[in-house]
Amino acid sequence: MHKYIVRSLFSVALTLPALVLAAETEADRWNLQDLYATSADWDNDAIKLQMQLKEISGCNGHLAESVQRFKVCMDLNATILKRYARLASYASQTHDQDTGATAGLDLNQRSDILGNKLEEATSFFRPEILSMGASKIKTYLNKDKSLALYAHPLDDILRGASHTLDKKGEDLVATFGLATNTASAVYSTLSNSDMPWPKVKLSTGQEVIIDQAAYTKYRSSNNRQDRKLVFDAFWGKWKEFERSYGVTFYEMLKKDAVYAKVRNYPDSLTQALDGNKLPRAVYDMLITQTQANLPTLHRYFKLRARMLGVQDMGYQDIYPPLVRSERKFSITEGTALMLASVKPLGDDYVKAMTKATTERWMDVYPRPKKRSGAYMNGVAYDVHPYLLLNHNDDYESVSTLAHEWGHAMHSYLANKNQPFITADYPIFTAEIASTTNEVFLLDHMLKIAQSDDERLLYLGSALENLRGTFFRQAMFADFERTVHAQVDKGESLTGDALTKIYGDILKRYHGDKDGIVKINDLYTIEWAFIPHFYNRFYVFQYATSIAAGSMFADEILKGKPGAKDNYLNILKAGGSQYPYELVKAAGVDMASAAPYQAVFARMNRIMDQIEAIQAKRH
Repeated sequence: MHKYIVRSLFSVALTLPALVLAAETEADRWNLQDLYATSADWDNDAIKLQMQLKEISGCNGHLAESVQRFKVCMDLNATILKRYARLASYASQTHDQDTGATAGLDLNQRSDILGNKLEEATSFFRPEILSMGASKIKTYLNKDKSLALYAHPLDDILRGASHTLDKKGEDLVATFGLATNTASAVYSTLSNSDMPWPKVKLSTGQEVIIDQAAYTKYRSSNNRQDRKLVFDAFWGKWKEFERSYGVTFYEMLKKDAVYAKVRNYPDSLTQALDGNKLPRAVYDMLITQTQANLPTLHRYFKLRARMLGVQDMGYQDIYPPLVRSERKFSITEGTALMLASVKPLGDDYVKAMTKATTERWMDVYPRPKKRSGAYMNGVAYDVHPYLLLNHNDDYESVSTLAHEWGHAMHSYLANKNQPFITADYPIFTAEIASTTNEVFLLDHMLKIAQSDDERLLYLGSALENLRGTFFRQAMFADFERTVHAQVDKGESLTGDALTKIYGDILKRYHGDKDGIVKINDLYTIEWAFIPHFYNRFYVFQYATSIAAGSMFADEILKGKPGAKDNYLNILKAGGSQYPYELVKAAGVDMASAAPYQAVFARMNRIMDQIEAIQAKRH
């Protein structure tokens, strides 16, 4: 029942540096008082939660007594989850708006402890529901129609019968919850706080410490020698810690293998996918299609080399923008462009989004010690979604704005149309909403562009987004499938071995042997840098989502009958259905080749347009 307690905060560009310190007004900051007026109110609600955790212990062993008792316990469980989601949202966002403040850190830690207590207090639900069996649950649902809102979550539990332990086993697994995050915690501490970052002198004479934010900034430098200097310094430092990161990551891989075994799964990938009842064919089809269509990615790299004027394309050449622009987009202008772009989704959608953008759901600008990157949190059911941005007044910021508001509108519509227990939705459908809005934004920007230079800016941005969100994430998924399978079989993996596996995949995807993009062996330590690998089999959903989003957006923009309603019904459904089946019912089968072919076709169309503009100039 608790896999959606608090959904992962949907995020993009987590290492995006906070480059601009804009003059903020109160309207540019999110209003956390919508959650709790004061921290004292949070404390009081936390006390209520703990009282309810004691109360729900009275349900332990009594779910099967009567339909009335069952209903009371199910409702109490839902109330507890809803309360915790609100508490956790306030705690995490208080911390994120100022990561240097002790009060926010303390609140976040207290929230984590509450979450673990919740898991322990309610761990009896799954085994007890399973012991009741499908027949008795069906009888209860027939006797009391108000239980219908629990039908899907109950089915989700019942289908996991062979993977759920007895009460003693579930209690033990829940108790170990606090002790199984070591690998992720070590990675986070070492990579964000303790790495002795190198210093380099750029061609301008400026000396820069190349930490993660500086790497993200300077890897897109106009100066090619500077880019290589930054790459060599940054990856050279990670290489020094290859052994440590190897041990850390191997520990996480072993943990995943152990949990798969404890839960009676054949391997860790099957377990991860089964959480949302995703067919293995979806994951395998993504990688098969990507590998078969690497010529499309290689076409992009060749185009990039021509546009940058580079003869011997290297890995350090993939980040400079294809088109540089001094054009500035304020948050006001960006919001107006976004609102204009989503008109194909209908008046109701536009009206709701327009109103929402005026109500302080966003924390807009970067500032010292604010969390970097961008995300949307929509689990505070009785309040509204919140968006963290780091708006830099460039076009990428507008694209990020559209992305995160896609998430926000998904949560808004799901919360409006679903009860709490089925409102929250998995990542598999979440990223469809965000990437679809990005396609709408590009379509709108191309329609209003005043010059070929402006069109190139938008086309280049979209092209790079497809590389980073589809091909790069599919490459990561390929690596994850490989290393998890090796550890699932009981084999060892050192840092050096992980680098070799990742390097081979990296070189294949970038056409190294054909001289398309040459990969320096030093850079193959990149696997150690990717935080998403500590959230097993997560990133593939960015790729599947952009594939589905591209297909939905194309159909809506072409005016295909029913396409808009099919898409909006996915958003309104929240987590009330299994995501693969929900998307398939809307006309897109993610286990087939079609949605992936739509991505490749879209990418080639964009390159056709860029090459047509270039041809006019020569």
